[in-house]
Amino acid sequence: MPGPLSLSPEVTAALADGSPVVALESTIISHGLPRPRNHEVAVEFEKILTDQGVTPATIAVLDGVAHIGLSPEQLDRIANDDGMRKFGYRDLAAAIATGASGATTVSATAQLAAAAGLRVFATGGLGGVHRGWTVEQDESADLNLLSRTRITVVCAGVKSILDVPATLQRLETLNVSVAGYGTDQFPGFYLTRSGQPVDWQLDSPQQVADVMTAQSALDGPATALIVANPLPETDQLDPELHDRVLAAGLAAADAAGITGQGVTPFLLSYLVEHTEGASLEANLAAVRGNVTLAGRIATAFASS
Repeated sequence: MPGPLSLSPEVTAALADGSPVVALESTIISHGLPRPRNHEVAVEFEKILTDQGVTPATIAVLDGVAHIGLSPEQLDRIANDDGMRKFGYRDLAAAIATGASGATTVSATAQLAAAAGLRVFATGGLGGVHRGWTVEQDESADLNLLSRTRITVVCAGVKSILDVPATLQRLETLNVSVAGYGTDQFPGFYLTRSGQPVDWQLDSPQQVADVMTAQSALDGPATALIVANPLPETDQLDPELHDRVLAAGLAAADAAGITGQGVTPFLLSYLVEHTEGASLEANLAAVRGNVTLAGRIATAFASS
């Protein structure tokens, strides 16, 4: 069996000389967007980083090998291979052992990035506690994984289709630090604000880097730092439209008997369709902002 991790030459060189690297997930490429826009967006996100002098490390599992940084040909394969699966952390060992191929979710990307020595990861929104948790105890594997992985995740909060207050409570229980970037309000993924406060506000990439340095100095449990970066109000989904369509989507899911893991993809698709693509554009705007900020944080941390 081949080694489970393969770092691209660019990532290897960047880590060797201490220059900044940012991890990127690949699920948005394989499962989140229509073709050919998925490939165009993947290239765009990597370029946002290279334009800052930061090495992008898009992560995926190909033929049983976890790649930390993809070649152009591998990126194209993620975007266009109909057989590409979606792997969370729990899938990694089986995928590697059986030679499978798939894109990585937040939990898998965070774990593989940390294993390769990366400290900064940019994504759209985290998974979290699902609505109706008291009836069906369904929460994303992202939360538990981040409770034992030393990585900084730049995101736009958690998906607004989830139970945001319950998710923040779970993150507190799991000792995962949460800071708003330039805000004391937790962002709502498609929305600038979720209506929930955060305990800490960080206002510069250097402040975030200083927190990362303090995490290492304390040598405590290897938990994550979530940097919640809100969408500018000009880019957010119209709040009234969001609330109206989400309520209709929840009712439609209930009427169709959709439960468990099927709820999130159903609601995300429902939002895209019934906002006429506006939710997708807000999602992409959020990821662009998160990738840009992650590059600035990685640069500050590399210089610390």
